[in-house]
Amino acid sequence: MTLSPRLEMALGKLYNAFHNNELHPEYCTKCAVGNICDNLEFWQNFTDLHGSTQLNYVGIVNQKFGKRFYGYTPLELLQIEAAFLQGCGYTLPMNTKNKKPLNPRDKSVLFNGLCETVAYLCKLDGLQNVMDLQKLFEHENDQPKYQLHQILV
Repeated sequence: MTLSPRLEMALGKLYNAFHNNELHPEYCTKCAVGNICDNLEFWQNFTDLHGSTQLNYVGIVNQKFGKRFYGYTPLELLQIEAAFLQGCGYTLPMNTKNKKPLNPRDKSVLFNGLCETVAYLCKLDGLQNVMDLQKLFEHENDQPKYQLHQILV
């Protein structure tokens, strides 16, 4: 499977952030999109509420001008962040009344968020989810339906 440069870059940054404990869903520079955008916070100005996929005026202008940031449009960045937050267990948009995980830094919470994020990133590029291992366990007549190398290629 060939990955687009933007997907490969995003996956690498998210992988490093996860393993270096630099991922935090409640900080705009440490969340999924914050890490994709080199820990910059400019992207939060595309919406009025953290976790919202509704572009505000700044977001709409950038979207209509066809701007891309690290390969993604403003709307795509907001959708990536929403996938991450929902995967972490947040009810969106984020506010003091909506549901959130007890420990947002818990590795299992972050892993769940990353699984949703990676699935969405792959969907944006029209690719099968690179984290989907379901095919590994498909079988026919008590034999594996696919060989490991067939799935990983």
